[in-house]
Amino acid sequence: MSLKPDPTFYPSPASAMEGPPEELAYVVTLNTPDNGQAKPDALTVVDVKDGSSTKGQTIGRLDMPNVGDELHHFGWNACSSALCPWAPHPHVERRYLLIPGLRSSRIHVVDVKDDPVHPKLVKVIEPEELARRTGYSRVHTVHCGPDGLYMSALGNPAGDAPGGVLLLDHDSFSPLGQWEIDRGPQELAYDVFWNIGYDTLITSEWGTPNMVEGGLNPELLGQYGRRLHVWDMRRRRHKQAIDLGAEQQMVLELRPAHDPSKPYGFVGVVVSTADLSASVWLWELGADGQVAVKKVIEIPPEPAETEQLPPALQPFGAVPPLITDIALSVDDRTLLVSCWGTGELKRYDVSDPHNPKETGSVHLGGIVRRAGHPAAGELNGGPQMVEMSRDGKRVYLTNSLYASWDVQFYPEGIDGWMVKLDSDGDLKVDPDFFVEFSGERPHQVRLQGGDASSDSYCFPS
Repeated sequence: MSLKPDPTFYPSPASAMEGPPEELAYVVTLNTPDNGQAKPDALTVVDVKDGSSTKGQTIGRLDMPNVGDELHHFGWNACSSALCPWAPHPHVERRYLLIPGLRSSRIHVVDVKDDPVHPKLVKVIEPEELARRTGYSRVHTVHCGPDGLYMSALGNPAGDAPGGVLLLDHDSFSPLGQWEIDRGPQELAYDVFWNIGYDTLITSEWGTPNMVEGGLNPELLGQYGRRLHVWDMRRRRHKQAIDLGAEQQMVLELRPAHDPSKPYGFVGVVVSTADLSASVWLWELGADGQVAVKKVIEIPPEPAETEQLPPALQPFGAVPPLITDIALSVDDRTLLVSCWGTGELKRYDVSDPHNPKETGSVHLGGIVRRAGHPAAGELNGGPQMVEMSRDGKRVYLTNSLYASWDVQFYPEGIDGWMVKLDSDGDLKVDPDFFVEFSGERPHQVRLQGGDASSDSYCFPS
């Protein structure tokens, strides 16, 4: 434990944007037995430092001890939220990465302090311990909070509802138990995040493990998640359920404003069963204490010939955008939207969050388009996970979603890649940055020292 706060913790979004640029990117990769040989998933380390002779190359790697984890949304053990006045752990370090296995329900604790290029596995929380202490399974997303590590889970050990949120101890990383005191009507789960200045926590919905692990099931359309849930963060009690409409399916990534004085945020919805469009919604806490929602972005599907489509989409005659990730810049002015189906990353000016304006677009891959990269030619997969640097000038993309869903929408297979975009001005592809992941699929990216979706800030800019 340090006697001074970690220098990568920042009191405000503005101070975070002034910090030094990232030099390393941590990327989890999925290994599937496509070649007949099952291998463990891995945490890889990519050099992203300007001027480095190995920029754009994988320079470190940690293979996990087991096969079949399906590493997913991972995060830091501590971040800028530790500087909040009520935080009981103001002097923890941004030292460990907590890496959940969405299939296995294992949680891997990885130390990157002493040798950031060669991460070291220091602890594994097995699914049996997780189930015994929390009643949850299929851990999905981790966020560092002021009072512990919040981790969402899709369901119970049998693969059914309810899913929810669990807490890990800041120091030992032991599961403390279910976060919820009163969950109200909440059953489905996906992401968890908060408007920290308003003691308001939000959760979103995908589906139970039994609903999603075999891939998208057309017979379940209408039953996937369609609601947001609002919670009292301090009291850990459900306050409000917000139904976005029966046609809105899979309400996923939550991106609250970084400025704690702003009581709003954005959430992406994968698909509408009415017309295959995808959408982004704004939530906002009102003076009456109730959260209101508004659809602020809608992206239509692209027409396609039947023979161009995978079997899962042939009955529809179109390519849905499939919004699978969004990222909000640290200054709350720019929103990035990944359209994994059409192979497009869109950029919006959200300075007025009620009225976003599109300011840029880049095509890479796509189910039909297969847009290429200057360093690689035609691509498959599409922009899936998106991460932005703290200063908003660099964007990193990877192309794999989830093994069983990959094979439905890209049945020829996913050739893993990571690319970089420059976003200081026009949004454009960096032609010299293309990381190929031969035989494995990259998912989430975390940037050394923090990024646009890792930290919560205690004070306004």
